[in-house]
Amino acid sequence: MAQAASNTATPDTAYLSTIITQLNKQWPANRTINLVFHGHSVPSGYFKTPVINTLGSYPYLLLSKLNAKYPYAVINIIKTCIGGENSEQGEKRFKKDVLTHKPDVVFIDYALNDRNLGLERALIAWEKMIKAALKQNIKVVLLTPTPDVTENILDPNSLLAQHTAQIIALGAKYHIPVVDSYQQFKNIKAGGQSLEPYMAQFNHINGKGHAIVAQQIAVLFDAEQH
Repeated sequence: MAQAASNTATPDTAYLSTIITQLNKQWPANRTINLVFHGHSVPSGYFKTPVINTLGSYPYLLLSKLNAKYPYAVINIIKTCIGGENSEQGEKRFKKDVLTHKPDVVFIDYALNDRNLGLERALIAWEKMIKAALKQNIKVVLLTPTPDVTENILDPNSLLAQHTAQIIALGAKYHIPVVDSYQQFKNIKAGGQSLEPYMAQFNHINGKGHAIVAQQIAVLFDAEQH
């Protein structure tokens, strides 16, 4: 996974090729594919707190896309997310709550809540989770944060921008894909549009926002790219 000089991530469309091969298999040669989403309130499905829209969250929007593309595949979407949690807390339960599901792919999304944790502590926690999964030959995909409109998404020195850069660097270090959600929303703002139509509240995206994230993840499962 290459890191560009501008600290933006380029989707690695070959990384999940072995998973795509499995998704294309028909019964009785196929098997269940487990996709585990580990993170905070956004992948949990929180829209306007305390309302949860599970089927409108990006893990399930992704499932809908994958079901349409791979009609023979049996796919489990497993969410091990906890609202309000940061990566340090998530790492402490990673083995018990995540690895026990025998995931084919683990998606990690914690940056929005890591701002209070700080870059150094977040780095340690993310690396521990990445190493634990890779040690078991589990594919890992990292996600940069979705917006918090109390921050200026165009400010390269904002906390979310700093965590985004760190996540992209982790992707480069461990040669794993980064789904750069932050850049997608940054592009919308840079194009002169408001982010409000994509937000359920100041720090939670709505259905339109989740659709953007799901589409970015879906690119990694695009067999036509291989």
